[in-house]
Amino acid sequence: LLCAFSYWLAGMSPFDAISHSFSTVSIGGFSTHDRSMAYFASSTVNIITVVFLLISACNYVLHFNAFSQLGKRNIFLSYFRDPEFRFFMLIQFSLVLICFAMLLANHHFDETFQNLEQALFQSVSISTTAGYTTSSFEQWPLFLPILLLFASCIGGCAGSTGGGLKVVRVLVLYLQAKRELKRLIHPNLVYPIKLGKRVLDERVIQSIWAFFSAYLLVFVICLLGVISCGVETFDAFNAVIACLNNVGPALGTVSSNFVGIPDSAKWILTLAMVCGRLEIFSLLVLFTPAFWKS
Repeated sequence: LLCAFSYWLAGMSPFDAISHSFSTVSIGGFSTHDRSMAYFASSTVNIITVVFLLISACNYVLHFNAFSQLGKRNIFLSYFRDPEFRFFMLIQFSLVLICFAMLLANHHFDETFQNLEQALFQSVSISTTAGYTTSSFEQWPLFLPILLLFASCIGGCAGSTGGGLKVVRVLVLYLQAKRELKRLIHPNLVYPIKLGKRVLDERVIQSIWAFFSAYLLVFVICLLGVISCGVETFDAFNAVIACLNNVGPALGTVSSNFVGIPDSAKWILTLAMVCGRLEIFSLLVLFTPAFWKS
């Protein structure tokens, strides 16, 4: 409701405001116009979109806990005490900073503010797996398109409406890798992994590694399947990332739509989308004999 009202105040029609609020808060990324958010040509609309995409990419349990303690403690402290939220904001800030610096250095847009606005909008939109566009980010200079595409693999926080691996899993994988490096130097080191003040159980860490392994396995199988359908390797790579992470736009021939993809490959990509949305294990368990025996 807040998102729709904000869009309406920014100049959208009531229909567009309601439609885009659903698509923004769900991080769906669909628009009622072919040009997506570029149709409105409004910096205000772009900023509103960024704000609500960031809100929606955060853990909704964190939102509930923060607002349930409203008046008792500083609401901002409730957010920044959460390690996943801090890591998520660090990722977003880093992406915006890198994109802005590269766009500015290459004079991609005429004005400094336009470079900043486009860097902010596209980095947040792609990395949270929304997929809204205001410009052709695949034509951005250097490594930026690939950077944003890989950022979509991380996606939003756990308990959010975003896709991807989820920020907390990537954070735990980083902490685990850090621990293993220290164990190589000190083999007898006892080094529990903490998420905030909570020590993570080893079984939780193992389940995250299992999920990451399943994610890579599904990605490779879908990639090989799409390539076998006659799609060029680069286009297949982008299509699978876009579908598995539920991001929408990618690079190459699938930068705007999937019309040029063969029907056989679309079946595989459909499976990848379902797999990504159900977080892989929920779908893979249906193919295990033990599930049907139970």
